Amino acid sequence: MSDHVYSLSEIVGSSPNSIDEAIRNAIAKASRTVRNVEWFQTQEIRGQVVDGQVAHYQVTLKIGFRVD
Repeated sequence: MSDHVYSLSEIVGSSPNSIDEAIRNAIAKASRTVRNVEWFQTQEIRGQVVDGQVAHYQVTLKIGFRVD
């Protein structure tokens, strides 16, 4: 990293299948509207339980994107 400047944005990804998929869904969706996404940091992982089973995953992320 030379003299780049970054901005942070907080997003939440979700998936019925896995934490990994929730992260990938969030990054893919954010990358469609935010340019220069270069890194992410997980902040919180939570989920929904239905009938004693994990039904859904949610992951809160901070994404870093380079400011032009």
